[in-house]
This record gives sequence, structure tokens and C-alpha cells, in this order.
Amino acid sequence: MTASTHRSDAPAVRAHTREELARGTFDLLVIGGGILGTSVAWTATQAGLRVAMVDAGDFAGATSSASSKLVHGGLRYLQTGNVRLVAENHRERRSLASDVAPHLVNHRPFLVPIYSGGPHGAAKMGAGVFLYSALSAFGDGMGRLLSPLQAKRLAPGLRTEGLKSVAAYSDHQMNDSRMAVMTVRAAADAGAVVLNHAEVLGLRTTRGRVTGADLRDRVNGEDFGIDARLVLNATGPWVDHLRRLEDPAAAPSVRLSKGAHLVLRTPDPWRAALTIPVDKYRVSFAIPWEGHLLLGTTDEAFEGDPADVGVVPSDVDQILGEAALGIDAPYLDRDRMTYSFAGLRVLPGGPGDTSSAKRETVVSQGRGGMLSVAGGKWTTYRHIGRAVLEELRKVSAVPLSEDMADPLRTVPLPGLASPDAVTQRLIIDREPGTRLDPLVARHLASHYGSLAMDLAAMVRAEPELGERIHPDGPDIWAQVVFARDREWAVTVDDALRRRTTVTVRGLDTAEVRERTKALLEA
Repeated sequence: MTASTHRSDAPAVRAHTREELARGTFDLLVIGGGILGTSVAWTATQAGLRVAMVDAGDFAGATSSASSKLVHGGLRYLQTGNVRLVAENHRERRSLASDVAPHLVNHRPFLVPIYSGGPHGAAKMGAGVFLYSALSAFGDGMGRLLSPLQAKRLAPGLRTEGLKSVAAYSDHQMNDSRMAVMTVRAAADAGAVVLNHAEVLGLRTTRGRVTGADLRDRVNGEDFGIDARLVLNATGPWVDHLRRLEDPAAAPSVRLSKGAHLVLRTPDPWRAALTIPVDKYRVSFAIPWEGHLLLGTTDEAFEGDPADVGVVPSDVDQILGEAALGIDAPYLDRDRMTYSFAGLRVLPGGPGDTSSAKRETVVSQGRGGMLSVAGGKWTTYRHIGRAVLEELRKVSAVPLSEDMADPLRTVPLPGLASPDAVTQRLIIDREPGTRLDPLVARHLASHYGSLAMDLAAMVRAEPELGERIHPDGPDIWAQVVFARDREWAVTVDDALRRRTTVTVRGLDTAEVRERTKALLEA
């Protein structure tokens, strides 16, 4: 396969997008394309607003693609007595898994090992997982206690030395990068104008009010501007940096906590995840993910440049050490590591350890009228988008009707379909000689939903696009072309880390990266 046979009109599309962004006045300019920015852009566009969204890097290119990949109620919140929060999280979790993104959000059993001398007893944990299940109306079954032998069948690497019992419950997981891209696509399909790799150089003001931004396209260096009635700062760890562009004297509003994760190969397939108690309040996760095991996370204050966040040797030591509380040593061999990543939680400013800080959304308005929002998590990202829209109603002249219905209550993300049904179609509905491998078909169905049929059509037209990017992984070259032409992928990392699973599997070899770069630049 050569790049020359797969030419793209991506530069012309970006030029057209810049022209659209520079034309007229938007109701809302969202700066930042992570969890919060994409959710607000989707929500506001559904509400009928003319919305623009830009990001200095890739969509979900920072913290929003560096999460623990969970859509969960938050079992540990029961420890602090926050039953209402758990119930709210459960409602949104089940909505995402049943109505909004069942093709992207997957059920996963979770196990809590209870060891002699550990921070929790069997009776307490048994009651906790039962209450946790009750708060979800037992929609995923009933929390219960398992024997060590039963648990070992679900999680082969579970450490059984000193293991008294295992509490079992249910939650969900997802690929956060794919969720982000699908949400951006949903916003764009609804009318939002979006552009990644577009850096804000400064804010535009009119009579002291922030009314837009001046930007530079990092792809070709062109400068352009956007006018808007209201500007929303949703830049995550950079939220205070943008606030200081509005007001150089703005005091810090948030603090940052680093969460690091490791991805390891596992010799045996795991059917359940582990929630390993570290102490009375903290836990460490071991989660089956993309055929690997995802370990983490850390929770330590971070005061450096957000662009410099990364995994350091002490993070690896801590994560493997905490995982060893519940996992046998052979499964934690450092040679099994294929990838590591770190992100920054944005927490409310204040005293105390970051591990005890509230995981809540911080909303503020600057003296120039710019609204800033930070915090939140994937499980409730739609709810946060709705809440921010309500704040917009309070502080601006943006035309929101008072009787506006919740625009996202039942609106699904693109590709809504049963992965099982899509997999069968991909395998069966093929001409002889162009059938997809069942592993590839399942991979496409569970990452694109019904949009996988578009990828299959690309392979039907050009069979070489059905070649695997790396023989040890399920991703195919059609995904790179699709990412470039329909999912805003510009850089190699956009395509290999956030549109496909090549990087997290440790398969982004020099040859793979070179071929990907050629395709993206074709």
C-alpha cells in the first residue's frame, strides 16, 4: 500500500473550517476539546446555538484520554457517605450504557479482594457492594461475596495468599479517546464548527467584554480569528492560564493532581477487574482493557507545566507496588509493559491532600465575562454539559429558551448499534475474498458501532486498507484513512494513540509510524 493511492482533501477541509470560524459571530466559542468542551459543544448545539470549538492540541489530547477508562458509580464514595452522588452516577452510567453509547460503553465485573489484616472486612465490603448494586436498582445484578477460587477464575492473576473473601459488583468501562471523538462528531453533526491543533494567541474584547479569540492553525501556521457573544474556557489544566489572558491579576482557581497508569500484556484473558484497597480510602485498579491489563492510578499534587506531565520511574514503582497487594508477581513483570500515560485531574483550590479533595466541577466568571469551567469526569460528562449550559443562561445574552428540554437525555452518539450485530454483519455481509477476520470485525464494531460498516466499505473498495497496521493487533489501515478524513486526525499520535489502539498495545514501531505519517500527509 502506498500513500499516493489514498490522497486526502484534509488541507482544503481545514481551510474551509477556518473560513467558517472567521465568518460572522457565534453564540458560543468553546476553547478546549476535552471532556467538558466537547460535552458543552454538543449540548449547546442541540439547544440550537451556533457553536465553535477549538483546541490547541488534539481533541481529548491531554487528560481526557488519560483516564482510568471507567464509567462507574464510584464505590469508594460510599466510604464517605455520599450515597446521593453514587445514585446519580449510576443513573448516568446506565443511560450511557443503554441509550447513548452502548456500542462504546461495556459492562465489566469488578472484584474487591479482602485479605487478612487489610483495611476492610468481608462483612463491611459485602454490605457495601450490596448497597452499591441497590443504588443502581440491581440493573447489573446483585453485589455479593465470592470464594477465592471463584474469583481466580475471573481474574487469573489474583493473589490468593492471605485472601479471605472477594466482594463482587458491576460497573462499566470504555475507550475514552473513542468516546471523545464520537462526541466531537455528534457536536459537528448537530452543526458545531470544530477545529483541533488551533492555538489561542489572545482574547478579543469589546468595551471590556471578551468577545472572541485570535488563533493560529498549528498545522500550516495561518492566523485567524473567531467572534462570539460568549467565550467558554474549558482548557482543563490550562484553565488558569487562559483566565490570566483575560485578567493578568486573576488568582489561581484550581490545583492539579497527577494520575499515572501502566498498560501490561497479560498471559491469560481476564474477565473481571480488580479494585485493590491500598488503605482505608484509596484503591488501585487492575482493569482488562484492549486485551491488556490497565494498572493505576496515582494521586499526587502536580505544580509543573501541564504540557510536561508524564510517567516517571517513581510512578511505575508505586503502581506496581500497589498492584502487588492484589496481583501475583509474574503478572507484574516490567518487561510486560507496553505503554504508560499520565493525566492531570483539575481539582478545586484549597488546603489538604489532593486525594481528599472533592471531585467537583469548578465554574467561575472573569471580569471580562468569560466563563471558565474545570473538573468533572467521564461518567457524568453529559450532566456537566447540561449544568454549564444552565450557567450560560444565567450570565449571558445567549438565546436560550426558558422551557428548553434536556437536549441530550436520549440523544445517542453516532454509530449506535449492538456490537454483536455489527460484528455479524461485518463477517457475513462480505464478498468472497474480502471477508474481515472475526477479531478485526469485533474490534471495529466495538470502537465504531454501525460506522464500522463505512470502514468495511473502504476495504471493499480498496482491499489493501484491510491489512493490519501491525500483525499483533486488530487495527487496520482503513482506520488511519478514516481518522484523517472523518475524525480530524492530523498527527501520527492523533491516529495511533487516540483513533486506534496501536500505541497502547506497544505496536507503534518506527515503520508503522512512518507509514502512518505518509498516509496522513498524502
